[in-house]
Amino acid sequence: PPYSPDLNPIEWLFSKLKRLLRTAGQRTVDGLRACLGGCLEAFTPEECVGYFRYDGYVGRTLQAA
Repeated sequence: PPYSPDLNPIEWLFSKLKRLLRTAGQRTVDGLRACLGGCLEAFTPEECVGYFRYDGYVGRTLQAA
């Protein structure tokens, strides 16, 4: 197919983020906002680079911060 979520690293990242948010169980906008920053800390720079490297979007020049 022209678009496959299996090949898109952002879909993997969103999947993990949604799982973390569901686990936190926040049901208000304020609770979600408070929780979101902590959830984002669960993603290491190396992991984020890995999502893109796996799918061939990144050459050897990109390094984790």
